[in-house]
Amino acid sequence: MASPRIRKHYEGGFQQSMTRREAALILGIRESSPLDRVKATHKKLMIANHPDSGGSDYVAAKVNEAKDVLLGKKKQETIF
Repeated sequence: MASPRIRKHYEGGFQQSMTRREAALILGIRESSPLDRVKATHKKLMIANHPDSGGSDYVAAKVNEAKDVLLGKKKQETIF
């Protein structure tokens, strides 16, 4: 019987400037994911981590930055 695959999470800090690879790792999707998948994943993560619902400001900022990078929008400076 095959053993279950254990998912390994990204162990590492954030880069000075977010790359597409890092953005995909934050959202838990592939770099080549379609735009609707990026938006759906972003929405799901923001519902879980929104600061108004007790989530972290830092995590929410990084999730938003990851979405912007993958959608090709101009990178906004975060407050962190």
